[in-house]
Amino acid sequence: MHRSAIINCKSFFETYSKSFTGDKKVKIVEIGSQDVNGSLRITAPTDFEYIGVDFVEGKGVDVILTDPYILPFESASVDIVLTSSCFEHSEMFWLVFLEIMRVLKPKGLCYLNVPSNGNIHRYPVDCWRFYPDSGRALITWSKRNGINAVQLESYTSAQLEGADGLWNDFVGVFLKDENFISEFPLRILDTKKDVFNGLVYGSDTYIKPSELPEDKRKLAIIAMALNGKI
Repeated sequence: MHRSAIINCKSFFETYSKSFTGDKKVKIVEIGSQDVNGSLRITAPTDFEYIGVDFVEGKGVDVILTDPYILPFESASVDIVLTSSCFEHSEMFWLVFLEIMRVLKPKGLCYLNVPSNGNIHRYPVDCWRFYPDSGRALITWSKRNGINAVQLESYTSAQLEGADGLWNDFVGVFLKDENFISEFPLRILDTKKDVFNGLVYGSDTYIKPSELPEDKRKLAIIAMALNGKI
């Protein structure tokens, strides 16, 4: 678990957990919950029920999956599904997304964190990276399958300083049923500024748009410096 994954999920709960205040026991399911150098569990409110699912036994794993495309929960029974650094390892992540939508309550949220760059890391395969329009593509897929989902916001987070700072994370927050949009007035992007290609519900204009990924922007600056242009 790299640091930016923890930071982004912390921002998610700081922004969205308030909208569940007063609800009955809030149930969180994390897909890919094995604690490897950290866990999203530490970012969640302590009064929420937290269920970690993964394909292997390990620290932080409460339920072991037997099929990567089936979640062992009843339909409309979960308030929040978290998945971080997992979709890149799923050969058919779009099927996982539909399964997430199935288990979510109508007011339920899906928090998704997927690398937008970075080294190949097979667990056991490494198939995908997400770009700024990936979240909207998942919404198109949902609607084709009869689900009235919306993306509340998405962004690509900036790289951090340090040894594990090579990652840029695509982060998306999805609501299962657009009819509950008024329940969620706040956005991470209201306060988070170390991002680019941010997008919020109701707008097609990207916040801090950039066609170049951060790696290439940094390389361009280095090239200019070597050529004496800065």
